[in-house]
Amino acid sequence: MSEKSKIKDISKVNPEDLTEEEAVKELARLAEYIILCDIAYHQKDAPLISDAEYDALKRRNDAIEARFPDLVRADSPSLRVGYAPASEFKKATHIVPMLSLNNIFSYKEMNDFVLRVHTFLGIPYEEEVEIVAEPKIDGLSFSALYKDGKFIMWATRGDGTVGEDITQNLLTIDELPKQLNHPPYNIEIRGEVYMSKEDFFALNEMQEAEGKPVFANPRNAAAGSLRQLDARITAKRKLSIFAYAYGELDDAPAWKTHSEFLDNLREWGFPVNPLIQTCRNAEELDAFYNGIIDKRASLPYDIDGVVYKVNRLDLQKRLGFVSRAPRWAIAHKFPPEQAKTVLENIRIQVGRTGVLTPVADVTPVNVGGVVVSHATLHNEDEINRKDIRIGDTVIIQRAGDVIPQIVGVDKTKRPKDCKPFVFPDICPVCGSLAVREDGEAARRCTGGLYCSAQAVEALKHFVSRDAMDIDGLGARTVEEFYSKGWIKDITDIFSLEENHKYDLLNSEGWGKISVDKLFASIKKTASGVPLDKFLYALGILQTGQNTARLLAKQFVSMANFREKVLTAAKDETSAAFHEISGIDGVGKDTTENILLFFANEKNSQVVDKLLEKVVVTDYVAPVSTGSPFENKMIVFTGSLASMGRSEAKTLAQSVGAKVAGYVSSNTDFVVMGENAGSKAEQARKFGVKIISEEEFLQMLNRPADNSEKAKQLQAVQNDKENEIKSAKPKEKASEQLSLF
Repeated sequence: MSEKSKIKDISKVNPEDLTEEEAVKELARLAEYIILCDIAYHQKDAPLISDAEYDALKRRNDAIEARFPDLVRADSPSLRVGYAPASEFKKATHIVPMLSLNNIFSYKEMNDFVLRVHTFLGIPYEEEVEIVAEPKIDGLSFSALYKDGKFIMWATRGDGTVGEDITQNLLTIDELPKQLNHPPYNIEIRGEVYMSKEDFFALNEMQEAEGKPVFANPRNAAAGSLRQLDARITAKRKLSIFAYAYGELDDAPAWKTHSEFLDNLREWGFPVNPLIQTCRNAEELDAFYNGIIDKRASLPYDIDGVVYKVNRLDLQKRLGFVSRAPRWAIAHKFPPEQAKTVLENIRIQVGRTGVLTPVADVTPVNVGGVVVSHATLHNEDEINRKDIRIGDTVIIQRAGDVIPQIVGVDKTKRPKDCKPFVFPDICPVCGSLAVREDGEAARRCTGGLYCSAQAVEALKHFVSRDAMDIDGLGARTVEEFYSKGWIKDITDIFSLEENHKYDLLNSEGWGKISVDKLFASIKKTASGVPLDKFLYALGILQTGQNTARLLAKQFVSMANFREKVLTAAKDETSAAFHEISGIDGVGKDTTENILLFFANEKNSQVVDKLLEKVVVTDYVAPVSTGSPFENKMIVFTGSLASMGRSEAKTLAQSVGAKVAGYVSSNTDFVVMGENAGSKAEQARKFGVKIISEEEFLQMLNRPADNSEKAKQLQAVQNDKENEIKSAKPKEKASEQLSLF
């Protein structure tokens, strides 16, 4: 057997069968690929993969994290909502973040969700907990702010924290109330903007008549209509809304349940979906779900699932959130749709990190109302495993409005001259050798910055909104400047005015105003960029936005960061190395990638040259919560009497604490419950302060509930948590969403 055939494709290995080393690599691959999908979907309204394929990637990531909780990356998809807003619109900050929901796909997972709710709250499963079931509208999330009952501003969700201010566009929607009767002084109403099927077909007829491109589906049409810089264009397109939630609120809500809030929405004049129903158990939720599937085709709007929400607000508050999603709500997605078509060609694309990705070009086919012509094939093993060949009749699957996946081949229709696809070992862009390391699923070009595909993509990443954020230097401009030789590496950007201002002024499509605007933006960036954005912009492998933020928070200044990195690179036993790898959310693998980057002489020279041209500002910590646990590392051990471990962890994180699963010299507090294990001994070894559960609550000014009923309920919850922890790896993977 050849060495090549022995290579293990970990992207296809079940999460429960991965080794820890393989899990690290697979989580890195998933984080890198999912963020590309998020950018395409949230910023560009041009998704790369199908909903089904995207959901499968997220579920795989969640399953691996559930089995290896200590390997959760700072840039994990489970910690992120959406993506940063596009650059054409003003920013709008959400006071209360707009978070996403975790997804489920089966009756068992829905029943597990109900069980988790009961377990977390300490309520016996046989007792009823009301859950509201709502059709999941396939549209664009919105947030509308009212003051004194008057409509003030509207925004998209964006990355959950910052969205796009498209107030004028939303004002064109007739269904949106412009004035509320007797609302709280300030209230933020949230919901979904969508385009009905009837209005979608009418719009496409108009587009065709005017010789303009048609939209693939109602969601894209709605998103494209809202993101018009000219609100008059939006006004010509019929958009609708459904409201279903609230965000910012001046005071405690007057309603006690979600269903009461929906009644308020109706009284204020908001459209609320008429199919919403309050259920009492898993059987009623299942009946609602199946009923909605039966109605789906006849509904006047597109839906892609059902959302379940715990009805009582006090229970929602207790359940809280896990990562970037609520524990008290979940989305039950519909199964995917399929169709057959012919695979016409397989193209190889080269990404920023040199990965060669095969893309399938297929004969356009309508899949569930959407015409698709491309599919991502992942890697060469995916092609070999499914025996996919050019000329094959392939089965296309989708669950939404995006590029689908090839799930199989109809070999009965295979042409006789069909030959197996030979994956190239030469980069199609630069001609360099493309190699595949042991254990890696992807093949990478070795051309590095000599490969224009990688160099250009690295430049695009550097100037992007979440990195250096240089207005006027978009993807096409970067490609243009690179092809002309004006920008070969990232340092050339800051010499562009000095070296090529005259050339640019005499270039087609450029005038004095646009040129001045570009150079002003470059100067603005050079005058001061935050440390976390600078580190992210460098494009270090496995160093996403969250990792960069964690590093900036730990080291504060670029000078301190460089000093620690250089020290750690020379000695892995040094305190500097352990300080970097010990940051919760960074870990040893990411640390090694950071050290390798700065140990590379060329990279260090580029950074030195950049620092001569760019001012990197120190990290500024967010406003203090005033808690004694703020910015402190806490470890919980043993069984707690008044709350579950997961609820205690959530409580600590809500006041700015960092929670770790193991004790080290960086630990500040160990909260010790009954039957504490080895962590207590480790705490004594490192001289870490040990406090009781009662002391923990007192420091938070939160009294413990020591009633007999509370103790009994907590005993049930502790038993369930211990049962999950002691489960075999395969069983743990099935409980992936239960690790709150």
